[in-house]
Amino acid sequence: MKSILDIVLVVLDLYWWIIIASAVFSWLYAFNVVNMNNQFVGAIGNFLHQMTEPLLRPIRNKMPNLGTIDLSPIVLLLGIIFLRSVILRYIYPNVF
Repeated sequence: MKSILDIVLVVLDLYWWIIIASAVFSWLYAFNVVNMNNQFVGAIGNFLHQMTEPLLRPIRNKMPNLGTIDLSPIVLLLGIIFLRSVILRYIYPNVF
């Protein structure tokens, strides 16, 4: 059972970095630093969008509209921190 929890923690860590990469990529795209006409850059952007959007969209729908400021990645990162904390403090020590 601990190995399953270890895999869950690794997946949460990987998703953490995907969210950060998606936020940085969106800033680079917004400030026209990256060229979306490049096929490789477009593939990276599409991958990051498809990986993060299913969890970010419901958060965006519940949050108030702040104009161009998107705080949904921060809310999702806080949720991951909370989930990791619960697993490490309460679930992981009680597994045989």
